[in-house]
Amino acid sequence: MTKLLYVEASPRKDRSSSIAVARAFLDAYTTSHPADTVETLDLWAIDLPTFDGETINAKYAILHGQQHTPQQAAAWQTVVDMAERFKAAEKYVFSVPMWNFGIPYRLKHFIDVITQPGLTFSFSPESGFAGLVTGRPALVVYSRGGTYAADSATASLDLQKPYLETWLRFIGFDTPRSIVVEPTLAPEAETVKQAALTEARRLAPEF
Repeated sequence: MTKLLYVEASPRKDRSSSIAVARAFLDAYTTSHPADTVETLDLWAIDLPTFDGETINAKYAILHGQQHTPQQAAAWQTVVDMAERFKAAEKYVFSVPMWNFGIPYRLKHFIDVITQPGLTFSFSPESGFAGLVTGRPALVVYSRGGTYAADSATASLDLQKPYLETWLRFIGFDTPRSIVVEPTLAPEAETVKQAALTEARRLAPEF
């Protein structure tokens, strides 16, 4: 039995294009993979550890090869628990809307919590950085109000998809797949959404 983790980054729920497409994918996935389990991680419904004070001191203690104080150890355990929950899956799906050309702050907070040495990446002077979340497929559903295609005049404003793909590769994902729903604020919004729903249902059986 395989576990798929679905990370939901939009608070708009039934009004979210990225969630609608991700849920279409998951519905088709569960139909074609009936023995697998799907866990939803709604970033707006969980308590994310505050990454300051003793937590960040704990991180630097690790980087400098120092032992944790009892306070640092307690703070760091909340980070470990969140990272281990993330790493417990074999497959991943993300629904990510564009906010101010980037990603929602709750997703950035989550990334900042779990992207830690010894948990999702390693480092050595000889070989540099290496991701620890390896050998697993990932699909990201991106939605954005405008158009940011590579050949468009607004391509340089897309800090959403390049950032998330860079992060995924940094922690070990080789070839994250994507479905882009754009433009969601244009007259053709419903047409592009329907195309994305069709693509999601097509991809699910082979994921």
